[in-house]
Amino acid sequence: MWTVIYIAPNRAIAEKYKKNLTDEGMLVQLRPIGSAHLGEHASVEILVPESEAEEAHEIVTSLMGS
Repeated sequence: MWTVIYIAPNRAIAEKYKKNLTDEGMLVQLRPIGSAHLGEHASVEILVPESEAEEAHEIVTSLMGS
């Protein structure tokens, strides 16, 4: 089961975090939220397998602090 670990404010930030998580060997999915007409400015959910959620959340939290 996939678990949302973070909701990025836009696609660029979601892609940045996805790259960092995949570099750590995690599976990652991105899922846009809201209206399709918002395009790159729509919020994006970052999802990982439930078994990796805690570690992935810690990684994203550390990235936000840097």
